[in-house]
Amino acid sequence: MSKKDLSLLVLILVVGTVVALINPRFLYVGNLSNTANQIGLFGIFSIAEAFIIIIGGIELSVGSVIALLGVLFIDLIVNHDVNWIVALAMIVAAGLVIGLIHGTLVTRMRIQAFVVTLCGLLIYRGAARYYTEDATAGFGFGASFPMLEWLAAGRTNVLGFPLPHSVVALAVVAVIAWVVLHRSVFGRYLLAVGKNEEAARYSGIRTNRVIISAYVICGGLTAFSAILIAMYTRSISPAVHGSFYELYAIAAAVLGGCSLRGGEGSIIGVVLGTVLLQVLQNLVNLLGIPSSLNFAVMGTVILVGVLGDQYLVQRRHRASAAKGREQANVAAAPLERVKVE
Repeated sequence: MSKKDLSLLVLILVVGTVVALINPRFLYVGNLSNTANQIGLFGIFSIAEAFIIIIGGIELSVGSVIALLGVLFIDLIVNHDVNWIVALAMIVAAGLVIGLIHGTLVTRMRIQAFVVTLCGLLIYRGAARYYTEDATAGFGFGASFPMLEWLAAGRTNVLGFPLPHSVVALAVVAVIAWVVLHRSVFGRYLLAVGKNEEAARYSGIRTNRVIISAYVICGGLTAFSAILIAMYTRSISPAVHGSFYELYAIAAAVLGGCSLRGGEGSIIGVVLGTVLLQVLQNLVNLLGIPSSLNFAVMGTVILVGVLGDQYLVQRRHRASAAKGREQANVAAAPLERVKVE
């Protein structure tokens, strides 16, 4: 765990202690279990967003993808009687295809990621609304999928604590993502491309493939998250479902140490960033603060994260410059002695 991750963990403990002192209901088992469930649901697509930010890109269509794929998943299993395992595979495959399209447009067509994903945000949201004729999609009376519901939205009692299965899913995804990013050659390629794409290309890295792969990973994880969220909410209003989820994902990634410039990131940090955001969200709810201020809180968090990243970059540059001057002085010292002699 890096110093950034440790600092974030300490911040979470401090904020959690303050919240508990302000309102003891924060420590109730039911509240902690619900907060953990939100962490699991939001953490997965935050990790998906992190892969894009690490390569120096941005993904603005996360919320709209979750809405569209959530609608399609419910429609498949409820209205078309598709086996839920087959439907799950189809939705994840659709997410992978969406990621492939985004990555191809960014690399082959040389369109900026901001433009590609902004258009995706509008297209997928509109498609979801058109598909349902702006009606709410959900489970009809008597529709039940016991195994799917237990796996996706159930909870298992662990030492007296009802552990949401979404947290288990997040833990599995986080472990795999950590290995991919921090213990594989592909992970080093991702960081190298994010740090300097041109230099990575000249060093022999197939940068286009790496970028496309990052978008495909993001699309697949977002699709998986869409299924979990659909099973949790059990109904989807395509006009608002998943709205501003990309904001949460970006905030969690930035808080977790992902630089918007690319080339930096930590999976553990992203998970901790998600935890901090949900603790803050819980604080807003417990204190009775209007929910309309949630967006103000998220905006403030992103701003603070960017300012912190800017400060650290400037600090590293100053330290690097000072070290360079010191080395130059040490190298010049023998020459000065020779001149004196």
